[in-house]
Amino acid sequence: MKVKTRQTIKAYLFMAPALFMIIVFVFVPIIGSLPLMFFDYSVLGKTKFIGLDNFKRAFSDPEFWISIKNSIVFVAVVPVIQILSILLALLVNRKLKGMAIFRTLIYIPVITSMVAVSIIWGFLFDPSGVINTVLVDAGIIKSPLGFLSDGKTAMLCIMFITIWQGLGYFMMLYLAGLQSVPPELEEAAIVDGANKFQTLVKIKMPMLKPYIWFCSLNSVISAVGVFDVVYVLTKGGPYNATLVMNYYSYTKAFTDFEFGYSAAIGAVQAVITSLLSIIVFVYGKKGGGMTYGD
Repeated sequence: MKVKTRQTIKAYLFMAPALFMIIVFVFVPIIGSLPLMFFDYSVLGKTKFIGLDNFKRAFSDPEFWISIKNSIVFVAVVPVIQILSILLALLVNRKLKGMAIFRTLIYIPVITSMVAVSIIWGFLFDPSGVINTVLVDAGIIKSPLGFLSDGKTAMLCIMFITIWQGLGYFMMLYLAGLQSVPPELEEAAIVDGANKFQTLVKIKMPMLKPYIWFCSLNSVISAVGVFDVVYVLTKGGPYNATLVMNYYSYTKAFTDFEFGYSAAIGAVQAVITSLLSIIVFVYGKKGGGMTYGD
């Protein structure tokens, strides 16, 4: 057996446990839900084929359109978290005392369960929580605010929590990108008279473009599929202010037991996610980064 063949077999053996989990818990449910969207599926009663009726119902369902709108609005976190992550990566890409500890502290929320994070922020945003107490004691507000019970602020709070948790993950990716930039390029630019800002714009940012594309794509997929923080804190409320597609599909399946309708909602969500991902993909492949001296 050739060395290359043995290495390939070893690689697949190492990947086998993860591939097995992905196949069983991702691909099998996806394949299983494909025919389900064309049926009126009942756990106890009779399951019958209804064709496209689930999709017709979805597009005439006001709550379904609200969930689409909220999911698309949630995508607004993508540019915010990417810009903040790049700035944070630039900040921590320095050889200063204690910087390793600072990076670790920023990254800790990433490896913390989103359920645990949501519960903690739920306590902080509570009318009797730390945030309201500090604001009242400082005289900024007269009475406690219902951050998660107010339709005007609930979605903003959910978006803030998502940004806060994901910031460290994207920071580390951008930090890896910054550290892969050859120092000779920046040194040559400085010798040619470029200042720090010019080297950032003309050298570092173009070199970071593959990372920006990858991080933006992952961020869009995560934003459209947001679920856990909504489930833990707001349950889609108040008054559907945080009703997103993933949570709406979940409630239809496991609260109303309308599995066929839930599968149809999931299919529409997959299409929207794909379209947004294609836009990011095309934009990332189409544009060309500028280099110093252009």
